[in-house]
Amino acid sequence: MEISHSEQTGDHGFYEINGHKLYWEQYRSDDAPVLLLLHHGLGSIRSWRRQISAFTNAGWRVIVYDRWGYGRSDSRPQFEESFLLNDAEEAYALLHHLGIHRLSLLGHSDGGSIALLMAAERPDLIERMVVVAAHIYFEPTMLPGLEMISEASKQPPYSKALDREHGDRARYLVDSWVRHWGETSPQKLDMRERLPKITCPTLVIQGELDEHATPQHAVDISEGVQDGQLWLIPDIHHMPPHEIPEEFNQRVLRFLSAQEHSQTPALN
Repeated sequence: MEISHSEQTGDHGFYEINGHKLYWEQYRSDDAPVLLLLHHGLGSIRSWRRQISAFTNAGWRVIVYDRWGYGRSDSRPQFEESFLLNDAEEAYALLHHLGIHRLSLLGHSDGGSIALLMAAERPDLIERMVVVAAHIYFEPTMLPGLEMISEASKQPPYSKALDREHGDRARYLVDSWVRHWGETSPQKLDMRERLPKITCPTLVIQGELDEHATPQHAVDISEGVQDGQLWLIPDIHHMPPHEIPEEFNQRVLRFLSAQEHSQTPALN
């Protein structure tokens, strides 16, 4: 990676890496335990607006940032073949810049996959991890799900929400992201061989009605890591942090504070 630097004011700033800038924010800068939030494939910092205050009020130092191409971070020309792995590397570089060397992770969808890659690459740095609607291999349900997202993104209220998060590049971002996943071969997506390297307690969350993956996908993640729990949520789709924010926040906080015993299935 190239030498990087930041421009910052208070608890937010821009961090430059590999020729582009990432926008970050942190809430609490004391010695509280650190939680990094990794947004979903068309999200941004705003995607965590229902979680940030709940987690900081519970005693966590929350770090959140717009991944390359999203929100207030610089535009991304395209989603490169290895973009999930590249984003995992950039997340670690940002954490190092902020002086963080031990933390917990919460990632949603693409962010969940990035969290898994981070924990597999540096298991010594991760205390606990929560992954929501993550994907580690190709399923036939993914293609119809992409088509649904593409069509929904052209109409209010989703189109307006995307404009608020990403400005005038929202349409390009959606098209580029959908094209990437539509052209990705099943072999290139498969991450299952990395899971045994993940040693931290891991809570795997997925809605039973997720449009992009079957419940078996979440089962495979929870059984593939060394210390996994599973929460399959009835009547919930791909967006548990938005669909049931209070229940979601309570369950995640209970897990992160180690009030749930590892290796205990949690099906509802």
